[in-house]
Amino acid sequence: MAKELITGSEALMLALKAEGVKTIFGYPGGAIMPVYDALYTYTRGNKKAFEHILVRHEQGATHAAEGYARVSGQVGVALVTSGPGATNTLTGVADAMMDSTPIVVIAGQVPISALGTDGFQEVDLVGVAQPISKWSYQIRHADDIAWAVSRAFYIARSGRPGPVVLDFPKNAQTEKVAFEPQHVNFIRSYVDRPHLDPEAVSKAAELINHAQKPLALVGQGVELGNAQEELIAFLEKADIPAGRTMLGLSAFPSTHPLNVGMLGMHGNFAPNLKEQECDVLIAIGMRFSDRVTGNLKTYARQAKVIHLDIDRSEIDKNVKTDVAVVADCKDSLPAITALLHKGNHQVWRDSFLPLATKEQQKVIEPAIHPASGPLLMGEVVNAVAEATKGDAVLVTDVGQNQLFATRYFKYPKKRSLCTSGGLGTMGYGMPAAIGATFGAPGRTVVCFSGDGGFQMCIEELGTIMEQQAPVKMILLNNNYLGNVRQWQDMFWQRRKSFTKMLNPNYELLAQAYNIPYEAVTDRTLLQAAIEKMLATSGPYLLECAILEEDNVLPMTPPGMNVEDMMLEINV
Repeated sequence: MAKELITGSEALMLALKAEGVKTIFGYPGGAIMPVYDALYTYTRGNKKAFEHILVRHEQGATHAAEGYARVSGQVGVALVTSGPGATNTLTGVADAMMDSTPIVVIAGQVPISALGTDGFQEVDLVGVAQPISKWSYQIRHADDIAWAVSRAFYIARSGRPGPVVLDFPKNAQTEKVAFEPQHVNFIRSYVDRPHLDPEAVSKAAELINHAQKPLALVGQGVELGNAQEELIAFLEKADIPAGRTMLGLSAFPSTHPLNVGMLGMHGNFAPNLKEQECDVLIAIGMRFSDRVTGNLKTYARQAKVIHLDIDRSEIDKNVKTDVAVVADCKDSLPAITALLHKGNHQVWRDSFLPLATKEQQKVIEPAIHPASGPLLMGEVVNAVAEATKGDAVLVTDVGQNQLFATRYFKYPKKRSLCTSGGLGTMGYGMPAAIGATFGAPGRTVVCFSGDGGFQMCIEELGTIMEQQAPVKMILLNNNYLGNVRQWQDMFWQRRKSFTKMLNPNYELLAQAYNIPYEAVTDRTLLQAAIEKMLATSGPYLLECAILEEDNVLPMTPPGMNVEDMMLEINV
């Protein structure tokens, strides 16, 4: 008996369903209209398979898909039309590529008969997406849908995760096909889970067993590999202090006694300086970003370097490795742990304390418990962190708000952070927070933004309004593009070139979108305002008037050595 023929658009619905997709973030248009017509059926009645979230801009769809993926561990999905609809997603695609976030973007396209004619809203999406995605592919006929969708999700979620872009011409959406789901789990020449090399494992364990001053650098790869428990077992057996990259902050509990803080340009004083003193440096699921290493010519030159990563291309890319263990850290960490001696590095660990105390006294206490003056970003973040008791997901935009938020928030639970790391995308915060509320519906989602980034994605207030997405938005308003202003003060003779901002009335904006709002200018009212925000169901906007020249410290000036980290600014 012949199988029933269905349209390519309905075949896409069945293919997405087969991949376990539940939530789609999208924006309709002409070239994707057949898919949206099929989606109408699959969001209603007894055929309901998906929840579709109508965003207000296609870039917002990709960031929402990223936020969803980061907190849920699933692949995020964005659905858009051709031309500007597709090109508007490219910032989110690049962001996901830099931060290893698994998303699949499906975009409409003109029929293949019109390709190359400069048809209305025609763009070579496969060509422009190829350098910034794991895979970009054009589904030219309905017969390709089952294979292409399964392959797309396999590539997005496997190995080092990342974005995949599917270009879907209109003819393939309307053609008829006898749909059979496919399950792609192998691609020739694509190694999704590298074979663990026992010799590399043995060499790594030997170096660690003989180390006097070992230091672990924990990256997001631990979280992507769901290897949090394996990491803790490894660190505890060897008694190794661990610093965390910004994206790796929730991969290792901030309350753990072996946690020594955040790495990087605005990280904590002790782990950054101790990178220049350790004798064995163990990098786990991190890529040695320039924001971590500073000047590569002087970075950790005294240390033997062990690099654990699933992506072979990261090995020796920035920092020369003595032992490379190319594998999923869920495999490599327990293999190394099995060969380790029970370690005792108490003296080495204690040597971090004077540096931590110095930072506590010079930077942290003044930032979170100021005696007087306007509100500071650090105290607002700290107050929200204390009030949420470690249960919340932190989402940030980019800039000073991001740096203060990631420094002063608490991360006792895994998958508790969504932030734009490698690309540094202003406007990321609000849509990513929307996605996070769907990816982790049982958790409080707090989103810190500056006045600059907030206005870059302000249209997504409409999505929040329509969905009643329970995003607790904390707007840290200093009337500046604060991070650029800080650099201008430090490195450009205080010439504040176009960083001062004239802001709108945010209370009226919140009122227009029917979102509860409160402004805080007095620190004596801050705690009550935060408690009210958290007690209010649905979305909330809390605007905090911040000291205009509040600066993020510590700081390693760009291109300088890690040990040049500054605890104060003299300008």
